[in-house]
Amino acid sequence: MMEQDIIVDIKESQYGYFGGPGKMLLPSRATVESMIRRVPPSMVITTDLLRKKMAKAFDVRGTCPVTTRKMLQTISNDPECDAAYWRVINQNGNLIAQNPGGIEAQDERLTQEGLSIEHKGNTARVRDFKARIVDLG
Repeated sequence: MMEQDIIVDIKESQYGYFGGPGKMLLPSRATVESMIRRVPPSMVITTDLLRKKMAKAFDVRGTCPVTTRKMLQTISNDPECDAAYWRVINQNGNLIAQNPGGIEAQDERLTQEGLSIEHKGNTARVRDFKARIVDLG
């Protein structure tokens, strides 16, 4: 697991994803965790917005989605960690099935905080999630 943040050059093969050349953040667990801790109860942040906020904080073009996802998984699977990882949702408002307990556990925690969850098939999403997205400034 990464103990510190690392800034690397965006590979040419990634220009399409990041919109061109520049620097990319590989965030540490501490950085991801500190951002999650800023999301208040009854509010959410999307994985995309989380990455954008970290990129802005480090003044780089983008944040690695793979590293961010790995750090989210590390945080969510650490029983000693009390960061509210369940407040992080996918870009489309869907709950994250890879969280401990799957979407059912995330649904339960978000519902306890007053959010409404709509179910379709085997997916679930926060109803009117755009109105619940926190602005971390």
